[in-house]
Amino acid sequence: MITPTNPKAVNLRQFKKKVEDNKRKLRRFLTKLESQRPAGLDKMTVEIEKETWEKIDCLTCANCCKKMSPTFTTKDITRISAHLGMTPGAFKEKWLFFDKKDKDWMNVKQPCQFLDLKTNMCSIYEVRPADCAGFPHLSKKKAIDYLHVHKQNIEYCPATYSMVERMKERFQTSSK
Repeated sequence: MITPTNPKAVNLRQFKKKVEDNKRKLRRFLTKLESQRPAGLDKMTVEIEKETWEKIDCLTCANCCKKMSPTFTTKDITRISAHLGMTPGAFKEKWLFFDKKDKDWMNVKQPCQFLDLKTNMCSIYEVRPADCAGFPHLSKKKAIDYLHVHKQNIEYCPATYSMVERMKERFQTSSK
């Protein structure tokens, strides 16, 4: 039984298959929402986010840490390097690279160097990058501004995928 205190473990093999089967449809749906800008989207995403976390356990997944890299702001680098007892320069040299195209500091390797692969827990959780702390950005004050983020994240994050699937179901039901 799935309850808020007992969310379902993520099966990454099944998730990958669902993404292969539905990614294009869900991305088209999000593009349609961007152009239509439906009323009530913010309220809906808050409701759906709550339902999503009742069903998904991130610690059984950690796909974001395995397949993606956060961007590290100057504040992140300063905070994390101090936590690790390093200078910001030494931290960047050891763990990061500068993406010239996007002008972002990113992890030099995947999975993330701070992910414990046995527990799927972050070894710097208390001081993790702001990008990680906000991920997967499910409900924000202006949900319309995050639909492009969801388009990317549905491929990596079962919670995002689930939320977008639920949004699509609700809009289809309300348009009947």
